[in-house]
Amino acid sequence: KFPSLLRSARHVFCQLSSRNNAKVAVLGASGGIGQPLSLLLKNSPLVGELSLFDIAHTPGVAADLSHIETRAHVTGYMGPDQLNAALKGCDVVVIPAGVPRKPGMTRDDLFNTNATIVATLADAVARNCPEAMICIIANPVNSTIPITSEVMKKYGVYNPNRVFGVTTLDIVRANAFVAELKGLDPARVNVPVIGGHAGKTIIPLISQATPKVEFPADQLSALTARIQDAGTEVVKAKAGAGSATLSMAYAGARFTFSVLDAMNGKEGVVECAYVRSEETECKYFSTPLLLGKHGIEKNLGLGKLSAFEENLVADAIGELKGSIKKGEDFVANMK
Repeated sequence: KFPSLLRSARHVFCQLSSRNNAKVAVLGASGGIGQPLSLLLKNSPLVGELSLFDIAHTPGVAADLSHIETRAHVTGYMGPDQLNAALKGCDVVVIPAGVPRKPGMTRDDLFNTNATIVATLADAVARNCPEAMICIIANPVNSTIPITSEVMKKYGVYNPNRVFGVTTLDIVRANAFVAELKGLDPARVNVPVIGGHAGKTIIPLISQATPKVEFPADQLSALTARIQDAGTEVVKAKAGAGSATLSMAYAGARFTFSVLDAMNGKEGVVECAYVRSEETECKYFSTPLLLGKHGIEKNLGLGKLSAFEENLVADAIGELKGSIKKGEDFVANMK
């Protein structure tokens, strides 16, 4: 009996250790989102190795984080010649790299700079860890996901179940704002948000919120507008010093932990994300997704919409299609 007990104990231990030994890369780790995101990931028992990449300051960020008494092993990589090494063997790659918005800018104004950055990083992922889950935070997400997908296709390694546009901040904000208005515990509120990740493409489904909440039409309209413009609220409040970094780091970590939990075999993990989709006439669309060991297990679709929400979807389609085409054209025209 004893040897078989030992064997089964060893089996369980090996399973646990392999599960909680994910190698996670953060590309853009020295930035406003990258640093707090890396801190949250370092704090998690799900992460065994944390690979931090940026074009500057990464050795310092890595040294600082490496002093934290959690088991994730941290390595810093700096500059283009260290990008390949940063990505070797990664299970999950999170990309907050790029420039943030300043007051008066839309997310689309970031396109030229961030499109090039994301295309370069996606190219390196395709070459070094093509099987990794890719979580894109870099804006404009409505275009950077098509860009990532097209680059992966060029290498013949595109898997639509593993490429995610992180829209989690929209859900986090919707949960916080609804909880505030209704005097609820925000940790218990869940509002699905579908569509895209910019302005009117952000579509909160208040009718599907749990617990069930109701608002008069004018309040619903104001709440929806606040969720859609919440990023701009932060950009204005920071008065030129950047955009949402701390709440975005929280949301990025939440999404990454959900992906890791699902990869580890946890069942019933659902998150909204902007992905390749057949749910609408847009090639990419965010809806609730059931996550599994290999990424998206099932797209749960739009669900039953109210008339107000149906109008929001109809309003968003044109802008979304334009942003998707812009991303695809960018890769098609790349030298």
